[in-house]
Amino acid sequence: MLRVTVNGKEEKALEGETVSSLAKRLSIAADVYIRNGFAVEGTLPLRNGDQITLIEKGKMPDKAQLERMMAARHTPYVHERVKKATVGIAGLGGLGSNIAVMLARTGVGRLILADFDLVEPSNLNRQSYLMRHLGRPKTEALKEQIGEINPYVSVDTHTVRVEEANAAALFGDCDVVCEAFDDPASKAALVSALLEGRPKIKLVAASGMAGFESANSIKTVRRFENLYLCGDGTNEAREGNGLMAPRVTVCAAHQANMALRLLLGITEV
Repeated sequence: MLRVTVNGKEEKALEGETVSSLAKRLSIAADVYIRNGFAVEGTLPLRNGDQITLIEKGKMPDKAQLERMMAARHTPYVHERVKKATVGIAGLGGLGSNIAVMLARTGVGRLILADFDLVEPSNLNRQSYLMRHLGRPKTEALKEQIGEINPYVSVDTHTVRVEEANAAALFGDCDVVCEAFDDPASKAALVSALLEGRPKIKLVAASGMAGFESANSIKTVRRFENLYLCGDGTNEAREGNGLMAPRVTVCAAHQANMALRLLLGITEV
């Protein structure tokens, strides 16, 4: 007799029993079988100690089931840490909107999103918005998207311009803040406000991701104890060197990945 966990509940399985036959015996409707974090064929024999998640296609899982699936994919240690974390994102354009989506998929428990702007047609070349979001506040549109990805992520929105005077109040509860502004003055104001007003918060900023140069030049560096910078540091947006989805998204991924590492206690780049 084998001991396995099925959708969070401990069960007994027979020697030689397969994943699909176990689901049938337990009367659990399933089209997708996940064993220890990886999708498998239903004909795969079970092993003692297996963590099995059974999913019915097209059916919305409850919070506990979704968490189990994410924990299986990410490993329990990772998921337990990130679901308790709060990450702030200042600016919801090409960097911020993509960072928010990545962190929601990663299972970060709470996101604080701030931007004063509306979604406009020129944003669609690189930002994580859809045609139906045109004319709506970016905060509202992004919260809606996150709800469609993982409705159990807590999302706080602030439809305001982030300035040095309000940055510490907006993001004071965060473990990590991702700076995602287009304007250099706004970048400098946020960095100054948080490093001075909230010195325990870790800040992940960006500089240089325009154009279509090699994505290999984009990297993450540590500037100060709690300040990290992602990008190539050179290719800013200007006439003839616009912001395009590939490099912007690569830089956003660097920021999201560094934020994840910091939430897990890893400070090296």
